Amino acid sequence: MRILTISDEIVPAIYSLNVKHRFDGIDLVLSCGDLPIYYVEFVVTMLGAPTFYVWGNHDGPETQPDGSQVHEVRGAYNLEGRVTEHNGMLIGGLGGCLRYKPDGANMYTDAEMMRRVYGLVPQLMLNKLRYGRYLDVLITHAPPLGIHNGPDYPHRGFRAFLWLMERFRPRYLIHGHIHLSYGYDSGTESVYQDTQVINTAGYRLLEIPPASGE
Repeated sequence: MRILTISDEIVPAIYSLNVKHRFDGIDLVLSCGDLPIYYVEFVVTMLGAPTFYVWGNHDGPETQPDGSQVHEVRGAYNLEGRVTEHNGMLIGGLGGCLRYKPDGANMYTDAEMMRRVYGLVPQLMLNKLRYGRYLDVLITHAPPLGIHNGPDYPHRGFRAFLWLMERFRPRYLIHGHIHLSYGYDSGTESVYQDTQVINTAGYRLLEIPPASGE
């Protein structure tokens, strides 16, 4: 499956009328947050590929020219706290970052994120019964603790994601939040036990094969 992953930065090569030619043959789009709703909707419209997303800590309602507000990405599927199956791929989502101010949207303490992870467990157990595995891809905004973390507290990852990878062993965890353009030289690909962890700040093109046995 050919997947376009996006996060955090408006990329001119994507926000372009030529995007369909540049990114031909995309089967799936995964958005990891901190992107304007209009930008993700542009990708949905131009590529016509199924799109799943989670929120980043800078995301929120978007005001339209007529004064109305848009609260969701139209034409895409909000994967916050959910797991779904798409063309044989099991995908889950947990957006947000570590809480660094009391009134911040889409921010969580480690304990709050752990409760969100626990909320996925019934769906993951059902996947194991139905498909013989728990999860193929987890999309998040923040990284796991100690993997691709930035130098400051707001860009530290979640310990809860380490537990999820240890227990449910997704093939991929794809996150944003760590901007390489800001000089955060913390790597873009790592392996934690059975999971490949990928930082997609900006965008990445991935080829993800079917799970073994499919």
